[in-house]
Formats: sequence, C-alpha cells, structure tokens
Amino acid sequence: MSMAGTSGVFAREFDQIGRTVQVGFAGGRVISVSFPAEPPGDADGDHDLLDRIGAYLGGERDEFTEVALGLTVPTDQREALEALRNVPYGEEVSVSRLARLAGFDPDDADDVATVRGALNDNPVPVFLPDHRVSGGPYATPGDIRRALRRVEGL
Repeated sequence: MSMAGTSGVFAREFDQIGRTVQVGFAGGRVISVSFPAEPPGDADGDHDLLDRIGAYLGGERDEFTEVALGLTVPTDQREALEALRNVPYGEEVSVSRLARLAGFDPDDADDVATVRGALNDNPVPVFLPDHRVSGGPYATPGDIRRALRRVEGL
C-alpha cells in the first residue's frame, strides 16, 4: 500500500526491537509513531512503510527523508525537528549542534530549551531520528532508542 491518501493506523511487531511499531497517517502524511507492546486490534499490518521499517531494523540503510510528515508542533520546534531530519544515518549530534543546525543559538538557554522540548515532544521518532542526538531528551523510549542506535552503529 502506498502512502498517497493513506489515513489510519498501521502497526506491526518487529523482533529486532521486541516491540510493535505503530504509524498513524492522515491524508497520506505520517502524523505519529509509537511503540506499543502489541499491535492494536484495529491496526492494519500491511503497509509499504512498515516493510521499509522492517528492512531498516534488519540493517538496510534508509534515511526516510522523503516520507511525508504532518507535524502539528509550534514553529520553533518544527525548525529543530526539520534540522534533526537532516542528521545522516549513522551520525550523531549533540543538542547544541542540533540547535546550531536549526539556526538557534546554542549558548542561549531559551533556544536550547526549545530544541530539547522539540526532541521530547517529537511525534514521529524514526522519521525524525532523535536517537541520533546525544544527551536528549528523547521521545523514543530508551530500549527502542538503544536498538535504533545499534542498527546504525552508534
């Protein structure tokens, strides 16, 4: 199933992380990613993006940069999350480096707080890879974050 016009919830269990990846869509855009213990009963397990996530978890390099996202976050947090999306597979940045990449002042406490808030509130982990940031906070649960870091050799 392609993403164009997709709406609904899709979920699949992945042995590599010992959890389910649940992806929410609205109008063909990914609006949420979560990691429940089991797939919800009403979630469809058949979606191309879940196939790609499975391949990624199996070690296939995928940046997911062309995946359409529907972010409903404040503008300043959006800037931080868009910068996060540009951190390459297998590379790690600090919170202050991410602040610079987003056009914020890493020496300004309010700017750093904005970046940290964006990381904490990230609605679509994996596609906005907060696991590539050292010194979080993170929206991705710790066990999942560690698994994603292992996949990318971090």
